[in-house]
Amino acid sequence: MDISVKLSKEFNIKLSQVLETIKLIDAGNTIPFIARYRKEATGGMSDEILRELFDRLMYLRSLESRKEEVIRLIAEQGKLTEELRREISEAEILQRVEDLYRPFKPKRRTRATIAEEKGLKPLAEMILNQETISETIEELARPYVNPELGVNSVKDALDGARDIIAEIISDNAEYRERIRNLYFKKGIIESKAVAPDERSAYEMYYDFREPVDKIANHRILAINRGEREKKLKVGILSPDEEIIVYLKKQVILDERAATARLLEDAIEDAYKRLIAPSIEREVRNVLTERAQKEAVKVFAKNTNV
Repeated sequence: MDISVKLSKEFNIKLSQVLETIKLIDAGNTIPFIARYRKEATGGMSDEILRELFDRLMYLRSLESRKEEVIRLIAEQGKLTEELRREISEAEILQRVEDLYRPFKPKRRTRATIAEEKGLKPLAEMILNQETISETIEELARPYVNPELGVNSVKDALDGARDIIAEIISDNAEYRERIRNLYFKKGIIESKAVAPDERSAYEMYYDFREPVDKIANHRILAINRGEREKKLKVGILSPDEEIIVYLKKQVILDERAATARLLEDAIEDAYKRLIAPSIEREVRNVLTERAQKEAVKVFAKNTNV
């Protein structure tokens, strides 16, 4: 990605002006200095536009750096395909890069990795791929019973396979992106009082709900402070049923197949135990970062820094 060209298009500014502005920034000049004393180089860009351009420049540089790092880390594992390299290179946001890297990121020991250590990954892959089988799912799992590895029964084998499938579903970049978008579009920020009878500066948030896509930045910061001070419990009410239906449509090819019930259980587990807590954190982090940036902009504008 040519960052200068991208900035020129995004801000509708001449490429020469973008290049000169970047040169001034890299030389250590402050935004107020550039806005006041280097108008000929920037084409007279305002302080506000220069700050936005600076923020975007830093973000795009961070994005490109992370892409290079992720490509290197996956290549070192011997798992980098040309398609994956292309997807990472074309990613427009950091979150997309992280979603694509997630299946390859070194993990602490999880229920899925423990199940893999017990030799259950081939069973999980057979179930997830929904290969045509003439036997019951229990018969499919029986060869994987191995007391020496801690798989003492068919149930143990199926439970382990379900844990592996749940993690595979959770690590899917497309699923996570769709679910994250649903949280932003249909999620509702909810705050409740830790002690409803206690007087505090956060009483207006003791029983508060507002859509994620409509909540004001100052409310996000206030709710976060209340949570830090242990006055509020905060969460996101998400469209869980819609998300589960979406995942089932993506994962289950035949609802009548012998594998369908276990896949349904794996989907429920993947969403409730792995995806939902992670996506909620990500969405709240985005809201907080956005609110903090806006607060800094307002402060800078008011103090004319």
